[in-house]
Amino acid sequence: MTARSIAVAAIQSAFGHDMKANLDKVEALVCDAAEQGAQVILPPELFQGIYFPTRQDPKWFETAYGVGDHPCVRALQKIAKTLKVVIPVSFFEKDGPRYYNSVAIADADGEILGVYRKSHIPDGPGYQEKYYFRPGDTGFKTWKTKHGLIGVGICWDQWYPEAARAMMLEGAEVLFYPTAIGSEPYDEALDTHDRWQRAMQGHAVANAVPIVAANRIGVEDNDGFSQKYYGHSFIADHTGALIAEMDDTSEGVIVARFDVEEIARYRADWGFFRDRRTDLYGKSVL
Repeated sequence: MTARSIAVAAIQSAFGHDMKANLDKVEALVCDAAEQGAQVILPPELFQGIYFPTRQDPKWFETAYGVGDHPCVRALQKIAKTLKVVIPVSFFEKDGPRYYNSVAIADADGEILGVYRKSHIPDGPGYQEKYYFRPGDTGFKTWKTKHGLIGVGICWDQWYPEAARAMMLEGAEVLFYPTAIGSEPYDEALDTHDRWQRAMQGHAVANAVPIVAANRIGVEDNDGFSQKYYGHSFIADHTGALIAEMDDTSEGVIVARFDVEEIARYRADWGFFRDRRTDLYGKSVL
C-alpha cells in the first residue's frame, strides 16, 4: 500500500491597486508551484489589491463581491481545475449588507467546497479591519479536498491557539494561514516577524501538524498612508521546525511534501489529543 502524502506551497508577492495585474501574478505563481509538484497552493490574504484596511475609507466596500461573483475566486477556480490543485482563495466578501474577510476553498476539480470567514478581526493602527469586516460566523472548519483534509485560518486567526486546535479536532492534516502583516505604524522600529512565526510554530508543535503561512511583501500606499509588509512566508513541519522560508523582499513560491500517515502516527504517539482534559477546561478558557 502506497503511503499517502500531501505537497503544499506558499506564495509570496507584492501587490498593487490593479486587481487584474495582481491576479495574473498569482496565477503565474500558482502554475510555478504546481510545476514543482504542489497539490495545495496558498496565496496571501486579500491579494486582490493593496491591503486597504490601513485606513478607513468607504470606497473600498465597492471592491467586495459575493463568492460566486468575485473575479479572483472565479479565475482561480478555473486554474485549480486545470492544474488539478487545491487553492484557498482569500477575498473580500459581500453577503447582502454584510462584509467579511473570507477564504473560498477551490478543490482540485474547480468546485468551491465552501467559505471560511475570518473569526478574529484586528483593530489597531495600520490594521483597521473592524471598520470593514464583521466577525466571521462560519466557525472553524476542516475541508475534505481531493488532496487531503485541510484547515484554513486568516491572518489574525493565526495568533490564537484555540483556532488551530479547533481545526485539528475536526481532523485537519495541514493548517494554512493567508496573511497580510508588516510594519507597525506606532513603532517603525518594531519587526514582529520572528514572534509571528513562533506563534504558528507553537501550533505546529502542540498539534503535531504542518503549518503553511503566505504573506505579502513591499511598500503599499493607501491615499498617503504607507505600510511595508515583511514577507517571511514559511512552511513548518509537525515538530515546528521551519523547513522552507522566504526572505522579506523576494517574490516566489516555497514547496514541501509531508507523509500524512507518518505524521498521524507521530501525533498519536505523543498523546496530545489522548491526554486532553476537557472536563477541567470549562469556563477557565473562556
